[in-house]
Amino acid sequence: MQATSNLLNLLLLSLLAGLDPSKTQISPKEGWQVYSSAQDPDGRCICTVVAPEQNLCSRDAKSRQLRQLLEKVQNMSQSIEVLNLRTQRDFQYVLKMETQMKGLKAKFRQIEDDRKTLMTKHFQELKEKMDELLPLIPVLEQYKTDAKLITQFKEEIRNLSAVLTGIQEEIGAYDYEELHQRVLSLETRLRDCMKKLTCGKLMKITGPITVKTSGTRFGAWMTDPLASEKNNRVWYMDSYTNNKIVREYKSMADFVSGAESRTYNLPFKWAGTNHVVYNGSLYFNKYQSNIIIKYSFDMGRVLAQRSLEYAGFHNVYPYTWGGFSDIDLMADEIGLWAVYATNQNAGNIVISQLNQDTLEVMKSWSTGYPKRSAGESFMICGTLYVTNSHLTGAKVYYSYSTKTSTYEYTDIPFHNQYFHISMLDYNARDRALYAWNNGHQVLFNVTLFHIIKTEDDT
Repeated sequence: MQATSNLLNLLLLSLLAGLDPSKTQISPKEGWQVYSSAQDPDGRCICTVVAPEQNLCSRDAKSRQLRQLLEKVQNMSQSIEVLNLRTQRDFQYVLKMETQMKGLKAKFRQIEDDRKTLMTKHFQELKEKMDELLPLIPVLEQYKTDAKLITQFKEEIRNLSAVLTGIQEEIGAYDYEELHQRVLSLETRLRDCMKKLTCGKLMKITGPITVKTSGTRFGAWMTDPLASEKNNRVWYMDSYTNNKIVREYKSMADFVSGAESRTYNLPFKWAGTNHVVYNGSLYFNKYQSNIIIKYSFDMGRVLAQRSLEYAGFHNVYPYTWGGFSDIDLMADEIGLWAVYATNQNAGNIVISQLNQDTLEVMKSWSTGYPKRSAGESFMICGTLYVTNSHLTGAKVYYSYSTKTSTYEYTDIPFHNQYFHISMLDYNARDRALYAWNNGHQVLFNVTLFHIIKTEDDT
């Protein structure tokens, strides 16, 4: 019976190591921290979300109970030694008990390694394992002559089961799943709060973050702003002309490692680097024309094409750096846009909102800013921001609002780390600018000023 004594000691040591009572008492009124908040333009807090900290537990009386239990079982082991001298015929049953104890030890180790296993189901399984030991008692009684020692052994097992049941009940009140559901509820409330934010005005650009170095000096890379959260495909289009190959990657990590998932051979060569992926389709300017092509990645074919009336092409009205960048296609929170120049507008920038299905121009705005003087441009919330991004000291210095049909001069600097930007596009899902900077694929973060909607807003 020496093996039984050792196993019981191991069981209690595992309990003390894996089920520290200081980690079972959870108070819903303590251990919370600020999760996020939002403010109105006057600095007043309108929405604050709190969430539980990682350590939600404090010491309670269970540690004392378990220490007492340890002392009892140690005393019991001495009694079992006496019992061992009187009989050996129960040895096979004790071996079975030893197997059960090893299973319990493995279960406690699993609980220690994975906090998520501190759930009611696992404690119920543990209690059932302990209950499986109880039928062994009558068998032992049949082969033992000392009823007093057997009764003591039986009572100690009952006490251990009662302790486990108590721990189960306390942890069951605030188990991991319940806390997880509370966090999800708080996240939902936070998202509802964020919905009160209207489209923002660009205030700051930070970065860049260099994602990868590849390709020629000129090119484009992008993700789909309308894709679901689980869809993080990246598309890569090297060079500004004489190419029809689009490379696809399943994720940003695959893009960085070069694990290409698919290639598309377009029916036409593209012009420039100002393409955009929007709602599963690629929109690009057909080479040596002012025709816009809509190509479906899922169907592998052209869904629509339309000539952009009066738009200059083939380096008639490009950005300052050239590269057949006459027609710039882009997307924002409002929809799909084309930025270009016409003779009718004296070579100044024209902004057109496009129907994403038919490519028909729904509305246009004529600005007074010459297209050839712009480095690159992008749309955020219906406002066009023009940069001198071909220069080392790059900045956004002109904006045009399609909502008010007005313009203003701005001074928002950003770091042109590799000295030549040939593609700069805003992604509304990521709230970031994707850029191709002299053979480097980089990201810029943007800071927007938001106006809080009120109940009186229509």
